[in-house]
Amino acid sequence: MKLIRFGEVGKEKPGILIGEKRFDVSSIVADYNEAFFENDGLDKLKKALENNPVLPEVNASVRLGSPVARPSKIICIGLNYVDHCHETNAPIPEEPIIFFKSTTALCGPNDNVIIPKNSEKTDWEIELAFVVGKKASYVEEADALDYVAGYCLHNDYSERAFQIERGGQWAKGKGCDTFAPLGPFLATQDEIADVNNLRMWLTVNGKTFQSSNTSNLVFKIPFLVHYLSQFMTLLPGDVISTGTPPGVGLGIKPNPIYIKAGDVVELGMDGLGSSKQLAVVYGK
Repeated sequence: MKLIRFGEVGKEKPGILIGEKRFDVSSIVADYNEAFFENDGLDKLKKALENNPVLPEVNASVRLGSPVARPSKIICIGLNYVDHCHETNAPIPEEPIIFFKSTTALCGPNDNVIIPKNSEKTDWEIELAFVVGKKASYVEEADALDYVAGYCLHNDYSERAFQIERGGQWAKGKGCDTFAPLGPFLATQDEIADVNNLRMWLTVNGKTFQSSNTSNLVFKIPFLVHYLSQFMTLLPGDVISTGTPPGVGLGIKPNPIYIKAGDVVELGMDGLGSSKQLAVVYGK
């Protein structure tokens, strides 16, 4: 299944994508939130759909929101592509680097990205994200995929001056409003033939900056579920973003490139669709 949420900000309803058509399933489930995943919502929805219920079609012009309602946490993995380590002059991590994005950064896949107040270096990062399907604590790597509900496209926007130059943890430059556009949909595991072989790309104003494949991940999803669950309980609906490949603005030599108002960022991944964000300035 491909799960979507649609409607105005804060008033999204759950839906599904079948082919190119969108359908409202709010008569079957309340929302794609922690309670949905925790209570076998995916299986129940699948079984309900097998009865071919009459579902309202959703017009393609209706806004898409994040395919999951606000999760308990958004966990990100830093420097998880070898070439990205090289472009940022960072050593390849011996263990995953973990940081968090605020849940208020979450937004729809095609919402505007807001350049924060006093921003100097807003940057892009295409990433593969996955959503936790059930409560996970001290999970064995061999069992890890049993805890994955599905996969999403994510743009891990970053304000590099906030992140790197102002002390403290990376979260300072990662959690700004609109810095986590997710979707357009959540693809359940059966929709993706090989999550370790997904082509990904990102353009800014039509120019390609990132082009890679999930085969280049340093730490794969089963290990990440296992590893993270040693340090914290992962709750149903939590979003884990697996890191970005080379081609971020920070890594461009000799002069880094950062996002300015009016720029259009587009990104996509095999099997997970595409998204598009227009950059606007805070307060304007």
